[in-house]
Amino acid sequence: MDKIAIVGASQTKYERRKKGEIFYDMIYEVTTKAMEDADYTLEDIDNVITVSNDFLDGRTISCMAVQEAAGAHDKNVSTIEGDGAFGAFYGAMRVLGGFGTTLVVAHSKGSEGDPKIITNAMFDPIYHRLLGLDAISSSALQASVYMERYGITEQQCALVSVKNHKNAKNNPYAQLPMDITVDDVMRSKKIADPIKLLDCSPISDGAAAIIIANEKRAKKARTKPIWIKGVAHCSDAYFLGDRDLADPISLKDASKKAYAMAGIKDPMSEIDVVELYDAFTYMEPLWLEGMGICDAGQGGQLIEKGITVMDGKLPVNPSGGVLSAHPVLVAGLVRIIEAALQIRGEAGDHQIKGAKTALAHGINGPCGQSHCVWILGSK
Repeated sequence: MDKIAIVGASQTKYERRKKGEIFYDMIYEVTTKAMEDADYTLEDIDNVITVSNDFLDGRTISCMAVQEAAGAHDKNVSTIEGDGAFGAFYGAMRVLGGFGTTLVVAHSKGSEGDPKIITNAMFDPIYHRLLGLDAISSSALQASVYMERYGITEQQCALVSVKNHKNAKNNPYAQLPMDITVDDVMRSKKIADPIKLLDCSPISDGAAAIIIANEKRAKKARTKPIWIKGVAHCSDAYFLGDRDLADPISLKDASKKAYAMAGIKDPMSEIDVVELYDAFTYMEPLWLEGMGICDAGQGGQLIEKGITVMDGKLPVNPSGGVLSAHPVLVAGLVRIIEAALQIRGEAGDHQIKGAKTALAHGINGPCGQSHCVWILGSK
């Protein structure tokens, strides 16, 4: 495909509640900062994509209220009601389709709604919704199936929480930087067996934005272009009962397509850093298996052996990941930003030395129904 790159990026600090800021304020902040990052003006932006959700925002056609803050006046505009990684995917397609540049902006204020009620609406209204399923209880089902099939232990999952919250201490944008132990995770309140409080990501407020440009326009940016080497997404069945929850086939398919596009044959040796969507601790080993980083059932051992820590063979979520800040719809876009910062060498105290190729990942739907995989490179 044609060469396209991320040339500007920004994000807010993620907090439990941004009481003094409305959606407009957050979007304006990240839009202006992304343009400053690239040294672009509004005249340099050809197309705008906003990522929002009526359920999360508590209003119909929620995207209409944020266009001005994103600088979309008199520009081509597209809207996405899903994770920011998918919004960025659409932005990449718009640039490949002829636009010189696209701004992608996502926002979330989880503090202003009830996640149980909102995520219950993901499920079928006739057969499943009345059961009270939500993001947590459905993920508990997935965790149980996965752990029972492969012998993944709660302690292995707890190590993910310990690692990622520790990593977050080096990330000024993270919401939950802290030192905890496996015992702390194991003793934390049981939410939905086998998921405990410290296995869960927090409710978060925040926003993020990136600018994607074609090769010609990328050369005009102030920043080092981060090239999009491969990207793909795939979706699994809607009904949970129609899926094998311990076998993320949509992630496998998306990863294979992204690797093929990027020319990657051995992801463990060719990828320097991974930023994946870990809404719950069990997701990190399961998604690593789906990405082909290791064989099925080996994700727990990968973490236990220290391969995924900051100075390990393949660092995973050096930013602290979604476990340390979970602005819904924004989180996947943040993974792309964090991956890009790693390749730029601008990730600060959580920089992975010599990172040249990174994988970023986002999900849509319950239990990772849909996955979007990005391979970013320095050239």
